[in-house]
Amino acid sequence: MTADQVIIQQPPTPAEVPATVRASLSPSRAADFKTCPLLYRFRSIDRLPERPSVEQARGTLVHAVLERLFDLPATDRTPQAAGDLVAPQWDRLVTEQAEFAGLFDDTDTAAVEGFLRSAAGLLEGYFAVEDPRRLEPAERESLISAVVDDELLIRGYLDRLDVAPDGALRVVDYKTGGAPREAFEARALFQLKFYALVLWRTRGVVPRVLRLLYLKDQEVCDYAPDAEELVRFERTVVALWRAIEQATATRDFRPRPSRLCDWCSHQAHCPSFGGTPPPFPEAAATPDPLRDARSGPTPPGADD
Repeated sequence: MTADQVIIQQPPTPAEVPATVRASLSPSRAADFKTCPLLYRFRSIDRLPERPSVEQARGTLVHAVLERLFDLPATDRTPQAAGDLVAPQWDRLVTEQAEFAGLFDDTDTAAVEGFLRSAAGLLEGYFAVEDPRRLEPAERESLISAVVDDELLIRGYLDRLDVAPDGALRVVDYKTGGAPREAFEARALFQLKFYALVLWRTRGVVPRVLRLLYLKDQEVCDYAPDAEELVRFERTVVALWRAIEQATATRDFRPRPSRLCDWCSHQAHCPSFGGTPPPFPEAAATPDPLRDARSGPTPPGADD
């Protein structure tokens, strides 16, 4: 999930969550804390606003087009058909997601046209690495969730799930961001391992392949997890959750400067850049099992 994209999420209802669950965690929020505890606080506790960039909006648009492309009959899934979906899908996103409405000046038609062309260019990259006419995805933009350690709900949205005739699973994630890939590869695989863990715990099947499709670079990155690795990864996720709980109890979320700071929207509030975090919200001290699930859209760029 990317982001690459912004998704309006429908969180699980209290009736769907076991009574033992007392926290919820998504791969984006887990990766935030792993990358920089203060970034996690800004996004999950302070809920500081983040305006999407042009790059993030383009990622969301490309994801939307690829989702709709598979609504077409297989023989109609052509580059031309994908290109024809770009403008209508952008109009839909602007209407449904207010954060995109002010991205361009209403009178700057050249900027909008250039933006749409750049999205179409990324779709050409998609067709260079995959032929959608030969695919019938089992699920697209699908919410999956599982309970681990009896108390932690982990959940997220899959870009795509393919199921082979023999039942083998392939998790596919589209990447459109322009940031240096070496800075994000580990985060992207962390996200996919998160999904693999959920699928294994809920369906009893370890995905055969975790696939990253880099549309800009026209490259495919495949990774094959195994059960032992997912057991270790589950321990990592639970340990992250316990570290988040400890940081929340002590109100101690420290910055961890790295190359990723160049893309952070919150430098004005970060001590590493001379800023001051806002007062710690008192409500954060009250446990809420669905707090992370209620966080709304995945922050722009969270899954780049």
